[in-house]
Amino acid sequence: MTTTHAPARPIGKAAVGALGALAVATGALESVVTPTLPLLQRELDMSPAEGALLSIVLLVTGALITPIAGTLGDRYGGKRVVVRLMAVVCAGGLVSALAPNLPVLLLGQVLQGAMVGALPLSFILVRAHLPAGESKVAIGVVSGLFVGGAMAGTLAAGPVAEGLSRHWMFALPTFAVTGATVLVHRLMPHDPPRRPQGAGIDWPGLVLLSGTLVTLMLVLGLGADLVTQPLVLLGLVVLLAAFGTGWVAVERRAASPMVDLRMLTRPAVGKSCVLTFLICVGTSAATYLVPQLFAVPADTHGFGASATAIGFFLLPGALAASVAGPISGIGVRRLGSRAVVTAGVLLMAVGLLGLAAAHTEIWHLVLGKALVALANGLCVTAMVTRTATSVDLGDTGIATGLVLVTRVIGFAVGVQVTGAILTAGTPSGSKIPAESAFVAGFVLAAAVTVLSLLVVRTMSKGVKE
Repeated sequence: MTTTHAPARPIGKAAVGALGALAVATGALESVVTPTLPLLQRELDMSPAEGALLSIVLLVTGALITPIAGTLGDRYGGKRVVVRLMAVVCAGGLVSALAPNLPVLLLGQVLQGAMVGALPLSFILVRAHLPAGESKVAIGVVSGLFVGGAMAGTLAAGPVAEGLSRHWMFALPTFAVTGATVLVHRLMPHDPPRRPQGAGIDWPGLVLLSGTLVTLMLVLGLGADLVTQPLVLLGLVVLLAAFGTGWVAVERRAASPMVDLRMLTRPAVGKSCVLTFLICVGTSAATYLVPQLFAVPADTHGFGASATAIGFFLLPGALAASVAGPISGIGVRRLGSRAVVTAGVLLMAVGLLGLAAAHTEIWHLVLGKALVALANGLCVTAMVTRTATSVDLGDTGIATGLVLVTRVIGFAVGVQVTGAILTAGTPSGSKIPAESAFVAGFVLAAAVTVLSLLVVRTMSKGVKE
């Protein structure tokens, strides 16, 4: 049941610019870890598994925050919630900037994870203030600006970390997020709530989902180390099953669930979530493995690249991802989501298999990563657009939040699995994973990506189902 409100007034160029600036700034802050992960591993003496944990902890927090942010945005208005989320993000950025060790840095990344919830809130604002005919392209543009910010962060993180320090590479984008949040607060008009405000937060669902995700990360991250301790591994698996079963039971009975699982019964939403998960598992391999391979010493099977060089090598991929959002939005409007996703899946499979077969030259990795980034942007934007435009206006935040949660979980699972593969493939007494471990990671990711074609075949050609 929804409440009736007067339509929000159209937004002007200044308000659009403020929302775009926030997307760019948050994208930059989110992206600084990827190109500098080898540097952070050296400075903080991290193993590959710990490095994988650092690269996903922000996303795990995002998986918890996103559905709450989408629900609260539908209930209280997108602007009101996004400003408060960004205050948490800024606090997390400062903690990361001042972190003296890995535990404190992990805490900062946990707080920064609130930024993931900003995307569904942006979609709420776009749909509230723009005509229906323009919303599909606008969602693609917002997604593209976020990725454009990630491109800037990827390029700047290495030089800042090496020229100043790793502390400044978190501080500078945090300052940008703070400024952009002030602009959004001043220039963006309030959007009317789309749902009743009486229901409370589903705290039991939040606790159980937190336990499920944390236990899942432990199983994936420690599985290889616990092979010799089967009882401990079995205990974690049983705990994971208990958390997951309990969460589903609570969400199905909750009057106002944190994640409305009934949404998954809608074909457009359910299929989008499955596809997003599979595609992001594939994407995560290139995102995690390529920088690691760049940093492997040149006298073995790598290139001995510095953090600055890695940032430049990843730039074409970030550029490809930044244009994928708008292209995908236009493609969905003209060709339908099925055509766009099919093209993206095939392109990603080619990129991953290419990385597995050829990775002896820098341009091999640059090209492969760019193909995967472009494909991921096409697919995920198509899924979000398809979902956002197939539900009622009051369900936009919840529905897109589900897709973004599965994006985060898929990426986190993929990174943890590939991190475990590298750890298992590192010879005893060495800190350098074997070349075969990288190949295995790329091939596994390509296989998962190809599986998504089975789901694509069941999609309708248009956006609505």
